[in-house]
Amino acid sequence: MIRVVLVDDQVLVRAGFRSILDSEDDISVVAEASNGSEGLHEVRESLPDVVLMDVQMPEMDGLEATRRLCSDPRLAKTKVIILTTFDLDDYVYAALRAGASGFLVKDTEPAEMLHGIRVVARGDALLAPSVTRRLISEFASRSKQPDPSPRLSVLTPREREVMALVAGGLSNDAISQRLFLSPATTKTHVSRIMSKVDVRDRAQLVVLAYESAMVTPGWLG
Repeated sequence: MIRVVLVDDQVLVRAGFRSILDSEDDISVVAEASNGSEGLHEVRESLPDVVLMDVQMPEMDGLEATRRLCSDPRLAKTKVIILTTFDLDDYVYAALRAGASGFLVKDTEPAEMLHGIRVVARGDALLAPSVTRRLISEFASRSKQPDPSPRLSVLTPREREVMALVAGGLSNDAISQRLFLSPATTKTHVSRIMSKVDVRDRAQLVVLAYESAMVTPGWLG
């Protein structure tokens, strides 16, 4: 069962999401909150698998709540999906840097939302890789000058190759096919890379790849 907490200041939005999620056999909404402060309290109480987090809320916005949540070691297994009105919202990139695992546009189709929650809960891939890659590329290209990170020096040539493909938005299966690796080997590579460079999940691996100039926007086409 995937346990979800909804954090959004609009009651009707929360009600709509709850109706969709609670209709699924493998997903359960365990708590709701109307701002980031309440959201943090509910997350710490219920320890969910996934948090659907709105960005613009009173008292504490979703960006600050995400930053605090993702820096709390007790919540290391909880994944955050940012809810946004536009798929190129400036706040989304900042949220990914803060530790969010992906994002959903609020008017997304229910099936896509459910798929995204399941994907993020598994930790297998970025949510909506092509869109997320486009967003990260755009904001990484104008956030600051690329700065080669010493964290990447610990990676082997193969690990750097795998990390670059992750940054391109490829799933483990797609990476396996491209590099002629077994899915299990690819998964091991990705897990080892995240451990070596000390990132929370694949979303932060993508951000690090762009910000350290390992890859550049649009490099994979």
